[in-house]
Amino acid sequence: MSVEITTLASGLRIVTDTMPQVETTSLGVFIGTGSRHENEAEHGLSHLLEHMAFKGTRRRDARQIAEEIENAGGDLNAATGVEQTAYYARVLAADCDLAIDILADILTDSLFDKDELTREKNVILQEISAAEDTPDDLVFEIFNHTAFPDQPIGRAILGTPETVQNFEKDHIDTYLKRHYNTHNTVIAAAGALQHLEIVEAASQHFASLPENPLQPAPAARYVGGSRLLKRKLEQAHIVLGFEGLSFLDPHNYAAYLFANAAGGGMSSRLFQELREKRGLAYSIYTFNWGYADTGLFGFYAACSQKDSADLVPLALDCLTETAHSLTLPELQRAKAQMKVSLLTALESSSARAEQIARQVLIFGRELTRAEIIGKIDSIELEEVRATGRKLLRSKPAIAAIGPIGKIMSAEKIARHLSGI
Repeated sequence: MSVEITTLASGLRIVTDTMPQVETTSLGVFIGTGSRHENEAEHGLSHLLEHMAFKGTRRRDARQIAEEIENAGGDLNAATGVEQTAYYARVLAADCDLAIDILADILTDSLFDKDELTREKNVILQEISAAEDTPDDLVFEIFNHTAFPDQPIGRAILGTPETVQNFEKDHIDTYLKRHYNTHNTVIAAAGALQHLEIVEAASQHFASLPENPLQPAPAARYVGGSRLLKRKLEQAHIVLGFEGLSFLDPHNYAAYLFANAAGGGMSSRLFQELREKRGLAYSIYTFNWGYADTGLFGFYAACSQKDSADLVPLALDCLTETAHSLTLPELQRAKAQMKVSLLTALESSSARAEQIARQVLIFGRELTRAEIIGKIDSIELEEVRATGRKLLRSKPAIAAIGPIGKIMSAEKIARHLSGI
């Protein structure tokens, strides 16, 4: 077994996967907190903190942070999600200690200089404007808010211009103390490495990370509904979905297989029926997102105004038929695609580091390849069908932006699916 996990006395967990076929190492610090952990006044603070982490510490200014990692041929990056935030580095094996040192420095000793904060808030305001100009991204933000209105889990990760402009250093310090702690953090590395060397470096450089108790996110409350925005665009962008399953739900794998069979590839029913046979959409695909206590399942499509009225009921019929008549060959194909996705992650050190970190944060341990494949293989046809029917029975949420035409409301969608 190449995966090793060490838990320090402080509660900090270090997980590594040695990959002898590569010569670089991908490292990450994964924090089990994201946008759904923010209170109303903190909306967008997780994302701002991610930006500000690279803007200077007591030992390094922003330029030195960039130059030190790039002088070694490495790179740094970060990402904010709904439930997790990650800070990444990729370096040659000999420079692992440098990468861990820099990651620890930016996460435990950042200055959050006032001038840097002002500049970075302006950068994020531009990022928010860019998102507003990208309808295929914006429609998902609208959909999330429709599914979970007036809740952190349903708010845009970037925040709003008003909340971002109000942030000061004190807000960041308070948020850090509440959420960035040893019990909420996993350091993961994959590639060319020695586990004990990573543990030693993490023990040294993250010694000042506090041991504060975990702060759980507010429970999610799925609502659903409709939000249709008319805009002068070439296409209508539509997201229609339902309450999904938590990644802890025993039928979670079945939900992923149903989503894959229904709209996960070119051979899926949605793609074949709505694009190949009818030509109603250039882009159409399903999604299945799991969270700690809930989830979202649905599909995205982009189509012309004249086709929008036909697309939604036809897509619903396609999903309904899949839930009732999914065939064994279709299920086998979905299983094969899911396995390839899993195995692809094992071939990339960065993807592998992220995978094992998330598993440790969510399940407290690594899920082995054999365990996951065994679970996928064990799922029967009727379980996938039944899971699909359960998903489609929840109250629908629909969001659309553009020349929306006569798109069905959530109430009409529910009536359309009443026999499911």
